[in-house]
Amino acid sequence: MINKSFIKTSVIYTLAGTLPMASALILLPFYIHHLSTEVYGALQIYLAFSLLVQIIVTFSFDSSVYIHFHEFKNDFIKLSKFISSAFIFMTLLSLVITVFFAGAGDVIFKLVLPGRNVSFYPYGLASVGAGVFQALLKVHSSLLQSREKPETFFWSNVFSFTLIASFTIIGLELYPNSLMGPVVGRLLAALVTGIWVLMRIFREFGFQYDFTWLKTSFGFNTYTFIYQILQWFINYFDRIVMLLVLSLADVGVYVFATQCLIVLELLMNSLHSSFYPKVVSSIMAQSEKQSLPEINRYYHGLTAFIMISACAGVLLLPWAIETFVRKEAYRESIPYLPFLATIYFFRTMRLFFTAPYGILKYTKPLPIVYLIVVAIKILLMLVLMPQFKVFGVVIASLASSVLEIVLLRYSIKHMFRFRFNFFKIVGAPMILFLLIILLEPLLGKTYPYLIHFIYLTSCGALLWWAYRHEVKLLNPLYKK
Repeated sequence: MINKSFIKTSVIYTLAGTLPMASALILLPFYIHHLSTEVYGALQIYLAFSLLVQIIVTFSFDSSVYIHFHEFKNDFIKLSKFISSAFIFMTLLSLVITVFFAGAGDVIFKLVLPGRNVSFYPYGLASVGAGVFQALLKVHSSLLQSREKPETFFWSNVFSFTLIASFTIIGLELYPNSLMGPVVGRLLAALVTGIWVLMRIFREFGFQYDFTWLKTSFGFNTYTFIYQILQWFINYFDRIVMLLVLSLADVGVYVFATQCLIVLELLMNSLHSSFYPKVVSSIMAQSEKQSLPEINRYYHGLTAFIMISACAGVLLLPWAIETFVRKEAYRESIPYLPFLATIYFFRTMRLFFTAPYGILKYTKPLPIVYLIVVAIKILLMLVLMPQFKVFGVVIASLASSVLEIVLLRYSIKHMFRFRFNFFKIVGAPMILFLLIILLEPLLGKTYPYLIHFIYLTSCGALLWWAYRHEVKLLNPLYKK
């Protein structure tokens, strides 16, 4: 039964969980005010690299700690050994990673990014440090969720966000058009929170290392770790691949366009988090695993909401950028917005088709699926970028998103039966997607506001048709 405590806890976890993503949106005005597109592009390379380090150091303990906490929660001695050993392991791994990159980082950067104004020293090394300490906070946050401590979870994330924002903004004011504030500021913030996490963990669970307890987790960790690495390649490696053909300024413009749409990501994830526990409960209660109407309704609403929000964003964001963004270079992102917005149509489909994988703990096909998706995306980028520039990256992202949905849909069909309204989940978004990619190149530049308004009205018409029977039921004068 849903009670006030459950609602309160859900709201706290949702708000705190979105802070890392929200920080990118909140800091965006400061970035574009103080940084050129070239420096902003370089920042995105360092942030992507820092996230890769974070994933390596975490080694999926952010996922496995939840499972093993519930396994050991009634035996504090075993739990203490596992938690303490996990954090000691991550600390030792952090030292190995730091020493490795301190010696080889410069060589790796020169090999991967030859002739680019992105060097390992000093900002690459600072990014390693930030990734290391952010990994500790990530696992600690997962542990707090497992222990059902929403208040501590919330305030630790708020504390981390406040430090990052404060150090970044102060650094940008003191060192404009420099990476000192965004990169070194993030390192200082991560250092403070990382030390706080270690002190808190070892004070409560002691300082004890038992490798036998870790081995019970490594099998699960390795599978999930590979999946997380592949997710990083899908979401962030395109920025590095871009530098093989394009400039740092192009990277900056492209990432700025994606960041303008990040509010869609926040809305989508928040809404999905609000009903996902009910989806889990419904599927786990079934003897024959399948998508029932009560499950599908949640995703119908999510899909409709994101379609409307994306079209509204396509209509309003160009005006906002032209009105409030003073640097002309950032305005070059406007033509990419309609196409990038359509990616969220596929991301809502992905949430629907990936739900059974996590609930049934069936992760075996995911590495293969995402290895194929990553390979296709990189190949398309390399083929298309010489001729289409940034649009080549956009096309590759859209194509890989479609492929991802197809592979996810069919890789689990023998374990889970999808029964759903095709038009509401797939058909309506695809019609709107085709409308945008056909009209935007033809008339988007000539009549932008008219065409973008047509997208919004077309979206409304599609949704009315999809939900016409439900709409009739809302009419008090309607009789069956």
